[in-house]
Amino acid sequence: MKKIGLYFGTFNPFHIGHLIIANHLAEHTELDEIWLVITPQSPFKKKNNLLENHHRFELVYRATEPYEKLKPCDVEFKLPQPNYTSKTLAELKDTHPDLDFALIMGEDNLVNFHKWKNYESILEHHDIYVCPRQTTIEIPEQFQNNPKIHITDTPVMEISSTLIRKMIKSGKNVNPLLQHRVWEYIDEMNFYR
Repeated sequence: MKKIGLYFGTFNPFHIGHLIIANHLAEHTELDEIWLVITPQSPFKKKNNLLENHHRFELVYRATEPYEKLKPCDVEFKLPQPNYTSKTLAELKDTHPDLDFALIMGEDNLVNFHKWKNYESILEHHDIYVCPRQTTIEIPEQFQNNPKIHITDTPVMEISSTLIRKMIKSGKNVNPLLQHRVWEYIDEMNFYR
């Protein structure tokens, strides 16, 4: 059974840090593919600088197209809001019963994982791949030595979408931070200015 890692994010915009982490997980873990799940704009929390769903999907598509093991995923666009990871996992399992889905999260998310809706069920049915953060985080005891939780050696990327948006707005060169086709689309569409 093919094992798919789910990497969630708003990807506003999708940058080389996201790409490096996703590719590292695809190449250095037993995950066969990484699906980049684009989190939809919440109808309850309108953010002025959050690009519409289809534009963020296009950015992820453009960045990942050359990578056979990386795929954009819009499953959450079709689900009712507010959205919960457990519902997304159930939806993916229904539509792809032949695939095994795993979650990808940062260490900071693992600290609060016990507060997630249906976290016990998620942990019972899915592996979790944890990416380190720059500051060392104490992993809660209940998640230590759990065979379903895999701490990865993914590179720590200190690049933020917020910083990139600010740089674009102030006319700075962001080319090194974005895959070139992503930058072309942002520039052509005049986003974040």
